[in-house]
Amino acid sequence: MKTFKLGGVHPKENKLSSNQKIKEIGLPKTATISLTQCLGASPEPVVVKGDKVKVGQLIAKGNAFISANIHTSVSGTVTKVDDAVDASGFRRKSIVIDVEGDEWLETIDRSTIINNNIVASKDEIIAKIKEAGIVGMGGATFPTHVKLMVPQGKKAQSLIINGVECEPYLTSDHRVMLERGEEMMIGVRILMKALEVESAYIGIENNKKDAIDYLSKLSEKSLGIHIVPLKVKYPQGGEKQLIKAAVNREVPSGKLPIEVGCVVQNVGTALAVYEAVQKNKPLIDRVVTVTGTSVKNPCNLLARIGTPISMLLEEAGGVPEDTKKVINGGPMMGKALNTLEVNVVKGMSGLVIMPESESKRPSTANCIRCAKCTFVCPMGLAPYQISLMTESGNAALAEDERVMDCMECGSCSYTCPSARPLLDNIRVAKNKVGLIIRSRAK
Repeated sequence: MKTFKLGGVHPKENKLSSNQKIKEIGLPKTATISLTQCLGASPEPVVVKGDKVKVGQLIAKGNAFISANIHTSVSGTVTKVDDAVDASGFRRKSIVIDVEGDEWLETIDRSTIINNNIVASKDEIIAKIKEAGIVGMGGATFPTHVKLMVPQGKKAQSLIINGVECEPYLTSDHRVMLERGEEMMIGVRILMKALEVESAYIGIENNKKDAIDYLSKLSEKSLGIHIVPLKVKYPQGGEKQLIKAAVNREVPSGKLPIEVGCVVQNVGTALAVYEAVQKNKPLIDRVVTVTGTSVKNPCNLLARIGTPISMLLEEAGGVPEDTKKVINGGPMMGKALNTLEVNVVKGMSGLVIMPESESKRPSTANCIRCAKCTFVCPMGLAPYQISLMTESGNAALAEDERVMDCMECGSCSYTCPSARPLLDNIRVAKNKVGLIIRSRAK
């Protein structure tokens, strides 16, 4: 069974919602749509208080090269363009809309008929994806149209589709592959056309055998699309790890996948591409897993962007009394929310509710030089060394230790027997080294 070779861990999978079909959640009374939903510059609002909007209408335009448009997911009246708390805990500019019915733009094809006929050209595909505001749905939220614009002098050879979903608990991608697999596969073909590549590889860990079997049958009708079953190992969903596992190519330190002829996209992104190109539907909703060992009804919910997460939590049976943390994303790379007054965004793949017994950090002890953190690091770093540099006030020295290569997967902290705050310290070091690198570039 294929996998990446360097490092990796095997946390308990806890795929509690893997058999729960996607359920569309109802409309909120008010939608709060954040303008910080992509990696890059925030888009500029094109609506003002009092404007009437329909579902799918552009409400914020991404004018920078790395940015993404935002469309309203609801119809109604814009009541304010103001700051609101986002999942990071900071107040960010948002557009608040009072929901009045569910009126969609007439240009959006809302039929359930699958459109298998791809007529758009390469340039038209990229333009449609840009207009639709599609970003990486796996959590990175990098604008998809930018990824498809291969730099001059480079050439894409393979499209890699990430169906790994290696984070514990999360099952939204799994359900998309099972329930929307046909549309997703058309999305893969559209991406192949945009990149002008002949081959696509869909990597899926073998704890999703039903998805592997289903997509394998579908791939028989799609020339050049290969399903790649992978051994279960975290963090196989990382771009560099997935490329190594799927096509046995190694992305050099500090370089992007295009250096080895690869472009990586998430299965949810492929589905969004299908909807944008074939149905003229912008990115206005997504599947979110709501789960946890004490959750009454672990589920996968299709929610409009801007929906309060309180509605999702209620759908899962409410917040259990023993809850200590609600994590945005998975338990390994996700971030704990400091308030439940936040709303669904494009990059929100899951909400993991953790009881106190599972979320309490053990007491920190001295490093025993066991080197476990080094053995499990998928990037070949020495986490204990970088952590010590940070603690001693010499975080700048971490640049020579390749700290900027860290993908913040948390494998080091997960395996440390002394419960050292390795990832916390590495994040501090990355921030300081990043400032130094930017100052040198001025």
